[in-house]
Amino acid sequence: MFEKDDKRRLYQLMDMFLSGEITASVFCDEFYYSYDLGIDYDILNDAEQKAFSDLSTVSSRFSEFKEDHEKYPKGFFTEEQLYQKVRETKENLKAESPI
Repeated sequence: MFEKDDKRRLYQLMDMFLSGEITASVFCDEFYYSYDLGIDYDILNDAEQKAFSDLSTVSSRFSEFKEDHEKYPKGFFTEEQLYQKVRETKENLKAESPI
């Protein structure tokens, strides 16, 4: 796996999640460590900055707990919503920055 400050890690995490190699919770934790804490935003192009920022919003509000969704229906994202956002992000960036 790439280092946490390498943007290729963000792409690798998306691939691993979409293929089922890692769980949603692991994806969200690792994405946070890499994107929110590890990456130098200057190495990202404009499309990557926007796409990863949007994905960060969804991944930071992901909850695997049914109770969270029942108590705060608009406060958390489900695994399906996360999966859709990761897939959308990957597709949008495929043309912009193929790695």
